[in-house]
Amino acid sequence: MSVSLTPAAASHVARSLAKRGSGIGLRLAVKTSGCSGFAYALEFVDAVNDDDQCFENHGVQLIVDSRSLAMLDGTELDFVREGLNEGFKFNNPNAKANCGCGESFAV
Repeated sequence: MSVSLTPAAASHVARSLAKRGSGIGLRLAVKTSGCSGFAYALEFVDAVNDDDQCFENHGVQLIVDSRSLAMLDGTELDFVREGLNEGFKFNNPNAKANCGCGESFAV
């Protein structure tokens, strides 16, 4: 099982961690929410929990808890700029449906 960051996402996370001044990586998790049933959750991580899996990509740690990993296995996290907008894009092969906002999904 694994999750990954594109070079663009890793660069954005590294810059954000540097601005923050602390942290060991970015947590990618799933929570029950959104119009499709599940939503992605991102937060900076200062300490790893016992049930976390860590994946290093392009010098950045992506941390996922064991409960979320089953729904996120194979997911690639990208950072994209489209016109005046920018943000993370989740390329999740387990998602059977996505809502229009792109931040919630169904499995």
